[in-house]
Amino acid sequence: MVLITGAAGFIGSALAAYLNKEGYTDLVLCDDFSRPEKRLNWITKKYRFLVERVHLFEWLGAHKRDVQVIFHIGARTDTTLTDEDTFSRLNTAYSQQLWRLAVEADIPFFYASSAATYGDGRWGFSDDEQHLHRLEPLNPYAKSKHAFDLWVMTQSEQPSRWAGFKFFNVYGPNEYHKGPMASVVWHGYNQIKSEGKMRLFRSHRPDYADGEQKRDFIYVKDVVKVLEHFSRERMPSGIYNLGTGQARTFLDLAGALFEAMGRAKRIEFIDTPAAIRQAYQYFTQAEMRKLREAGYTQPFFSLEEGIADYVQNYLLPEVRIW
Repeated sequence: MVLITGAAGFIGSALAAYLNKEGYTDLVLCDDFSRPEKRLNWITKKYRFLVERVHLFEWLGAHKRDVQVIFHIGARTDTTLTDEDTFSRLNTAYSQQLWRLAVEADIPFFYASSAATYGDGRWGFSDDEQHLHRLEPLNPYAKSKHAFDLWVMTQSEQPSRWAGFKFFNVYGPNEYHKGPMASVVWHGYNQIKSEGKMRLFRSHRPDYADGEQKRDFIYVKDVVKVLEHFSRERMPSGIYNLGTGQARTFLDLAGALFEAMGRAKRIEFIDTPAAIRQAYQYFTQAEMRKLREAGYTQPFFSLEEGIADYVQNYLLPEVRIW
């Protein structure tokens, strides 16, 4: 059996969809399934067990010998939440408990970290574990992810195979429930559809023009392909960046959206909210050499290709899920 935590969420449900597509149906989906707005993400999947998050360790006590791999994708991801205790409990401590169980039962363990751990990027975007101690995350969510990365690197007892993945800016189907935390692609599509224009944050730094802020945008279909590859192949254990390795501007993203929707380009710039202005990232770009040298050779969707697939095969026909 394959266990996926966060299976009703964006990336977890996309992983379940991809595994189903590849012939895996013996899945254990774990999440808080009480939220009706996420029901579409899991109700269509083929699986063996649904396990509520609060009952996972009780369930594993009886079934851990039957689990062949753990994908730990579940986390509290709201970057605007300031309650550090919540992040410590749900992101750091919960992950540590699941890691210990994976060690005890000798289950390969693959987990979601975040590019948010890089903070403002002053120390670069290298996934060399020797640089972890330098990083300065800017919000409680990122700090909780970084705390687990640091803890993992201190552990003398490890699963036989494991990897953590620093997800960069992921977009794609199954994110419809995320509200303010959904991707810029999702929000931009809805703005263009309803208003005929897209709003972008104005730059508050003299070295960046409006809309020229850059991020490493990665399509969710590429993310889940990497995760499945690690579970199937004997890739070196460690922490890996998971982006495309190519930073693109928000203007590029907007242009790709208007093109995919067949609309004339209309962009409005608005101030970055004061509450997030100090923690706002103006540039992110994953260093991808480590993943490539480990043996992953598949190409990634370009920004234009990913947005075209997302818009034309999911958003325009109102098929919100994969």
